[in-house]
Amino acid sequence: MTSTLEPAVSTEPDWIACRACRTMVYRKRYERLQRVCPDCGHHSGLSADDRLRLLLDPGFEPIPVAPTVHDPLAFTDHRPYADRLAAARAGRGDDDAVRVVRGTMRGSPLVVAVMDFGFLGGSLGVAAGEAITTAAETALAERLPLLIVTASGGARMQEGTLSLMQMAKTSNAMAALDEAGLLTVTLVTDPTYGGVAASFATLADVVVAEPAARMGFAGPRVIEQTIRQRLPEGFQRAEFLLSHGLVDDVRPRAELAPTISLLLAATTPGDPEWGGDEVDPVRRRPEELAQRPVAEVVPLARHLDRPTLLDHVAAWAEGFVELHGDRAGEDCPALVGGVAMLDGLPVLVLGHQKGHSTAELVRRNFGMPGPAGYRKAARLMRLAAKLRLPVLALVDTPGAYPGVTAEEQGQAGAIAECLRLMGSLPVPVLSVVTGEGGSGGALALGVADQVLICANAIYSVISPEGCAAILWKDPAATARAADALRIDAESCLRLGVVDGVIPEPDGGAHTDPVRASDAIRSAVVATLRELRGIPGEQLVRERRDRFRRFGRWELPAAGAPAAVGHPGAVSPGGVGAERP
Repeated sequence: MTSTLEPAVSTEPDWIACRACRTMVYRKRYERLQRVCPDCGHHSGLSADDRLRLLLDPGFEPIPVAPTVHDPLAFTDHRPYADRLAAARAGRGDDDAVRVVRGTMRGSPLVVAVMDFGFLGGSLGVAAGEAITTAAETALAERLPLLIVTASGGARMQEGTLSLMQMAKTSNAMAALDEAGLLTVTLVTDPTYGGVAASFATLADVVVAEPAARMGFAGPRVIEQTIRQRLPEGFQRAEFLLSHGLVDDVRPRAELAPTISLLLAATTPGDPEWGGDEVDPVRRRPEELAQRPVAEVVPLARHLDRPTLLDHVAAWAEGFVELHGDRAGEDCPALVGGVAMLDGLPVLVLGHQKGHSTAELVRRNFGMPGPAGYRKAARLMRLAAKLRLPVLALVDTPGAYPGVTAEEQGQAGAIAECLRLMGSLPVPVLSVVTGEGGSGGALALGVADQVLICANAIYSVISPEGCAAILWKDPAATARAADALRIDAESCLRLGVVDGVIPEPDGGAHTDPVRASDAIRSAVVATLRELRGIPGEQLVRERRDRFRRFGRWELPAAGAPAAVGHPGAVSPGGVGAERP
């Protein structure tokens, strides 16, 4: 493989120059930095051997790959393909462009397939396709995660349509891993193009890229010649892909093993006794709650210093890998999700993210997701179902974004898909309304086995301001509308739309964010502890039954107390019913 760093002076091999910025780098330092320029951060290419040594624990072992046809077309251009192949094998010491091994990464076992761009440009031919498929089949047989490190210019033209068929062959192998519930991860290195990008590389559950790595179906030169336009700066680079929701993350080389190993840890079952010592702080009866006027609750629910999803994750989790993108061209920063380790238990965390500063609020659209946010949430829910991860949703949004672009991109359908999917997940699902629970934008993350709400949070079909404008036609009626809507935690508990209330510090969560966050963590652990013991089919059945009952009048059982409060209150079973 041609390195992106070259000897500065042939008589002084200890010093090399970065081809990106021309900075002189001491060779030993360059090797310690894993061939990354210390000045500009340029990531030089690595051979398959170097890549495996970088990522895996010592002691990995090769997995044999069955022989494939040799020079099926007897192809010749300026040189016979057989000669090119023989030269590549002699130069790289491998039979083809993919090395397959079995090993461990920070103690977690996995199968790895590494592509070597130095072998005929990492092109996808029959031998490379066989190697990728062998890696997938080995992972399937041994019930192990699969990591694929990509580096390719595309299909190997000298093998004709047989090389084209490898795209379908490898994609089918990836589908079998999906069906078996096994984690797949792609590490995109520079470059990854053509048939590789359009098959197994982008079919993984998680796609991580090195900085500035290029990936796409068509190369930039082909695109420019076709459309006769100059491409934008950074086109098809990793950072461009991240901003367009096409990869989950971009990580420098030194962070790759820690990031991927946390994902691998998510595939191991947690301790059956997990959370056994946690004290549940949740109040589950309305009479246990201190009442506060609704007009006072609304500003507390919206206070900018209330802890956000990312604040909670930073306080609770031993590790968190945020996963980005809807895989359809966009990443919505108003909705955040990823895999976290909560007291050693892998959990899929997702939810709304507002922010504390004006700049962050604007960047995250004030916590109002567009369709891309809900498509991202649906993608992560499917990942949780596949890997059998509990889902924790933290709700804090004024509502889904009501803009023109959101309607053009299918906001209603994206929310509807989340509602349907969340109700069908065969894993524990817990939702916590931590601030604002605004309309369908909140409910899209609220179809859970248990729904909790913080003491000074609100949950509503519409904002008080919107209700006042529509029904009273008077902005001054906002407080009256808030009271009439019964959006406070106590009312939500009486209506049965939440199962419990998490206490807050007396002045609100913003007065002591650490204590407020710790109370939510305790409630989450205690609730998930109970849900983890319930079989998946039962979870789905009871979750659907829970929502089926809303709005129906149910007479209390013999000897049970009658419904409490106003006529719209619930019986202790909680159905949010009004007597017909």
